[in-house]
Amino acid sequence: MTTIRLEQRLSEPAHLVGDVVLGVPEDQWFDRKSARVKPPALADSLIGFGNAEGGTIVVGLSDGTIEGTDHDPARRNALLQAAVDYTVPPVRVRHRLVPCINSAGAEDHLLVLDIEASESDVHANTKDVAFLRIGDENRKLTFAQRQELQFDKGQGVYEIRGSGLDMGALDEVLVEGYCAALETSDVEQLLHARGLAKGPELTVAGGLLFAATPQATFPEAYVRVLRYGGRERGTGSRQQLVEDIRLEGPLPRQVLDARDAVERLQPRRRALTAEGIFADVALVPRDAWLEAIVNAVIHRSYSLAGDHIRVEIFDDRIEVSSPGRFPGIVAMSDPETAPRYARNPRMARVMADLNYGQELGEGIKRMYEEMRLAGLQAPMYRQSAASVRVELSGEPTDRRLDSLLPEETRLVVTALRAKSRLSTGELAEIMGVQRPAAIRRLREMRVAGVIEWIGKSPRDPRAYWTLPNSQ
Repeated sequence: MTTIRLEQRLSEPAHLVGDVVLGVPEDQWFDRKSARVKPPALADSLIGFGNAEGGTIVVGLSDGTIEGTDHDPARRNALLQAAVDYTVPPVRVRHRLVPCINSAGAEDHLLVLDIEASESDVHANTKDVAFLRIGDENRKLTFAQRQELQFDKGQGVYEIRGSGLDMGALDEVLVEGYCAALETSDVEQLLHARGLAKGPELTVAGGLLFAATPQATFPEAYVRVLRYGGRERGTGSRQQLVEDIRLEGPLPRQVLDARDAVERLQPRRRALTAEGIFADVALVPRDAWLEAIVNAVIHRSYSLAGDHIRVEIFDDRIEVSSPGRFPGIVAMSDPETAPRYARNPRMARVMADLNYGQELGEGIKRMYEEMRLAGLQAPMYRQSAASVRVELSGEPTDRRLDSLLPEETRLVVTALRAKSRLSTGELAEIMGVQRPAAIRRLREMRVAGVIEWIGKSPRDPRAYWTLPNSQ
């Protein structure tokens, strides 16, 4: 993750800094620019970062070459003025010069621009064109996307409000670990630089991330993990709830505690592994449900009172729900290709500093990919008036099995998925073989763990074949 790695690289000695910064990959929070970049073009990149989560641009590096910026002081001056001259309203930028040795072997400086995430404004250039940083790209916004972003920005200022908590409320172990990761010992300076404190007071983001007991001020800011003993919640006397765990504390600890709880509680399923054998595996891939939990913790609407994050575990699926709708810029019709927008950009960046979540703004894409690789159905999103729920099903997809199973086995599995129990005669007809051949092949599948036979005796007229764990 570059937010930490970049700061570490920029603090290297002058003879090393250029090469090591060239080796840092560009992403949601970092971009490199040539010293030849024109101020209007630089301004467009500043706009993208300002409209997203903030970030850092290093000027003076291009195509593996350490150019530096000292050779043209007038151009460097113009670049320093780019935010004032070419962005509306002006993007807030801090600059610094980092000593380096250029590729010609001379002493030089890189220009480092630290861009703040805008609180409520949508920035545009002097041609009235707006951009948004998404992954390692700067994307032009359509008129509709810009309107939605403006609306979402209006809701996103909650995290920078004062929390009523002071520095004495901090979890010392957690914040010291954060300082160590960023190689600094000045806690207050770091918190102010990341927008987590204003004067002696923690902001909402700072309190939620690093206060020892943020629930004293934000009682709904917790994760609840529920395990049901079946496929439905049930009501009243038929309620299927088996375990109910409430996880509190600062947000990073909530994520770790939720991870441990789900790993302990989620059921297992029978699946074909990469080794070509059937074995017991976790119901849903760990990376998929953990990404869903991290997304919920980072992106939920903390300004909505009366609700919390729920992780509900059933025998056949895991559901994660969080308060707050998707930002308007995200199309619910196709979440996998949705552009990244963080409702809480400062929280998102700190969680990235701490190595939570996907770096390139591809958390949802990663969930889809993990489910596909496991041969499971794609994540299913549902949105209500005040919340978002993602369902991660443990049900396999025919498409994955099509690529892994022999033709006859695939026909049997597909048929049993459509109709949970079938007789030997029915399956023989589906496979297009005589009954003796069907019995032989069905027994082979049974030994391999693909299907199960349920009956009291070999001549039981009510005996049937089914998929494992489907009774």
